[in-house]
Amino acid sequence: MLEACHERVQRTLALLGRLRAHLGQQGSDESARQAARDVLRYFDMAAPLHHQDEELHVFPPLLAQGAPAVVALVQRLLQDHQHMVADWAAARRPLQAVADGQASAFSAADEAVLERFALRYARHIEDEEGVAYPAVQGLWAPEALAPMGREMAARRHSPRAEAVRPAQPPARSRAAP
Repeated sequence: MLEACHERVQRTLALLGRLRAHLGQQGSDESARQAARDVLRYFDMAAPLHHQDEELHVFPPLLAQGAPAVVALVQRLLQDHQHMVADWAAARRPLQAVADGQASAFSAADEAVLERFALRYARHIEDEEGVAYPAVQGLWAPEALAPMGREMAARRHSPRAEAVRPAQPPARSRAAP
């Protein structure tokens, strides 16, 4: 489930990249507004649940039993989560303006914010999949995996999570971001 969330993050970041290119070339249209809404929905709803999964199930055993280098990485990953909240707050504003039809392009400052957001997420995923996830697999008791999966799924089926749907890129066309 954790790696599947990363795949959805990567798809949504790719959608954001296509949206940025589309706005730069063609401006805002309904396809761009829908892409912005899809990015907003994913990072408003699903991404925070994923971070919560990691903070509840992945990071604690690594902090308690991990090698010193892994503990240092997990501490940085936790800081990343805090920075990602701030990055998202800044990135969200220009995306919302596009989604609402109030902006037809991103400013240079908006582009810098969106780039920082995307790059932090990409590095974060690399560190988790390359180091943290492999390290924690040896620490999880096999009998703990099913209850952990059920807990993650239950939070996603809460009323707040019902609206979470994986971000899907718009149908491919020349005009689509």
